[in-house]
Amino acid sequence: MIPESDVTFAGSFLDRADRLRADAAGIRRMLDDPASLVLPFWHGKALFDLTAHGPRLAWISAADRLIADCPEPPIFMGLDPGGLPHFAADLSYIAPPDEAPSEFVDQRTLDLSETRKFFELRAVMGEIDHRDAGIAAAAKGIFEWRLTHGFCANCGGRNRVAHAGWRFDCPDCGRLHFPRTDPVVIMLILDGDRVLMGRNANWPEGMYSLLAGFMEPGETVEEAVRREVHEESGIRVGEVRYVTSQPWPFPASLMIGCAGQAETREITLDPHELEDAIWVSKEEMAQALAGQHPRIAPARKGAVAQVILRAWVDGVVPGFQNAPSFERQA
Repeated sequence: MIPESDVTFAGSFLDRADRLRADAAGIRRMLDDPASLVLPFWHGKALFDLTAHGPRLAWISAADRLIADCPEPPIFMGLDPGGLPHFAADLSYIAPPDEAPSEFVDQRTLDLSETRKFFELRAVMGEIDHRDAGIAAAAKGIFEWRLTHGFCANCGGRNRVAHAGWRFDCPDCGRLHFPRTDPVVIMLILDGDRVLMGRNANWPEGMYSLLAGFMEPGETVEEAVRREVHEESGIRVGEVRYVTSQPWPFPASLMIGCAGQAETREITLDPHELEDAIWVSKEEMAQALAGQHPRIAPARKGAVAQVILRAWVDGVVPGFQNAPSFERQA
């Protein structure tokens, strides 16, 4: 129902070309080709060009000495429509995280000017071009995974990067390790023309968003929606349907957007999960999304919560036709 192009981090102009990842010699030839392009990362931040049309990923030649000197193998991100290989490389070695990388590199080698900088994806996710977003999210997810899975969970040996950057192999016990993605449900819980909104105490003043939570082993998506909503707000949920999804590389989640029909109305907060939860009318939500509500600020631009709420306000995501009677309260 919601176009993928409306969801930040969903989409890419590259063919991921998994069929080529096992060919180590072929990947090496691509990296030796100066025409191949590499997206630099530095301590989790991607390099962007700040253009008049918004930030775009900044690519450098695979022949650049910063790539050749990189101690960590790059990730093969895929092929563009013309067949040109694209990679991502972690250049954190060029400068510590509390220093400016521009002070450590030759500007002729890596242009770091007022219009080309390393940015945290959260800072630009509301403006990042749809064609770039999925590439940046995938690369960041892999680099974050490498930071926390350098040792084999089976024997404790040091893992080795393999499969063009998309796998860790343990040379000691032979165990193969793949990047993990943690599924998270995020819910548009509806009571007619009202939506359930929650607030975390650590959020900016006035900000409310959809309820969300991690799935547990052995759960369906529908079960996770019902459990999380009841745990956090005391609301019982009946029918659940899928709406959309969003890769969320902070560090490695997949947001699974759903709509759920409330079966009860009375809110009972879990203070360990939420500071507040309220029912908000569609009219009020339209005001909030326009920045005109006196009390409610919406989820940040680029977050799937705002995408889902806007689609609901615009009628793209319909409500539930058969509303419960509410004669029986949980």
